[in-house]
Amino acid sequence: MALGKAGRATAAEIVSLIQDELRQVEQYLRQEGEAPVEAITAIARHLYSGGGKRLRPTLLLLTSRLIGDAGASAIRLAAVVELIHTATLVHDDVIDGADTRRGRPSPNVKWGNHTSVLAGDWLYMKAFQIALREANFHVLDLLIAVTQLMVEGELLQLQRLGSIEVSESDYLDLVNRKTAALFAASARLGAISAGAGENEERRLGEYAWNLGMAFQLVDDVLDFTADEDVLGKPVGSDLKEGKLTLPLIYALEGAAAEERALVAAVLKDRSYARVPFRAVLELAESRGGIRRARSRAEQFAEAARRIIQDFPASSYQRALSSLTWLVIEREY
Repeated sequence: MALGKAGRATAAEIVSLIQDELRQVEQYLRQEGEAPVEAITAIARHLYSGGGKRLRPTLLLLTSRLIGDAGASAIRLAAVVELIHTATLVHDDVIDGADTRRGRPSPNVKWGNHTSVLAGDWLYMKAFQIALREANFHVLDLLIAVTQLMVEGELLQLQRLGSIEVSESDYLDLVNRKTAALFAASARLGAISAGAGENEERRLGEYAWNLGMAFQLVDDVLDFTADEDVLGKPVGSDLKEGKLTLPLIYALEGAAAEERALVAAVLKDRSYARVPFRAVLELAESRGGIRRARSRAEQFAEAARRIIQDFPASSYQRALSSLTWLVIEREY
């Protein structure tokens, strides 16, 4: 594989390493998304035709290749983690009252909340149905544990919704549950599918956990700084939905009472009617919240990079190292 800047692989170069396997995962997702109930099939098609980064399947396939071979087990498990991720997105959009997903109407807008919740449940069960074909209790234990963590994370977020009293520790715990845990499980499943030892599986899980933490913190920053057309959803949507994320958590640490009142107003109103988004963005920038959140993301990415550099050099090891840069430098 030809490498780009400073020996890093580009996104296209990374995908080229596993493009055949990713194509099989896409076919698997479409095949398994067919249901006897038309609404479920329609929602599944809507979600998968909208694209997406497929970062979790990519992570699973690359770690499988790093250890050995991405065979049929890896293909199935890559589909499983994407199904679980997709189910969480469907439920999240219902809970958040989101209007768009990847630049298109979200399922809850097109089909309503009731149908979307049930479709999300169906996707979860389909994921576990596929995972059962592995006949591997370790795989099932991992998937059950990560699903429980994600549900717990969603419940914790609901409890804190609209609150301005959210600490850095609170928020990082939430990111662990809602995002990083599934990244870690994806890498561990890739290692398991290739017959990795316990230590290799654990270390790859740690690498991916740090990558997932970095990924979500960059998402937090992009919610303030991205171009809406590139991001695929309105900027400032987190605060509008009642969620206090790391850039504002940092900014509020040294904020004046009137600055805190601006944020509290948006959290209460669930809109920028009284306080324009520009005022909140200026607060996050002037108080160093955006800069500090990006720096924290870079720390997690560097931790992931150090771990993966301990593995023998190969195109897959370089690809996994390069992912840490791509996560940090992305624009959406």
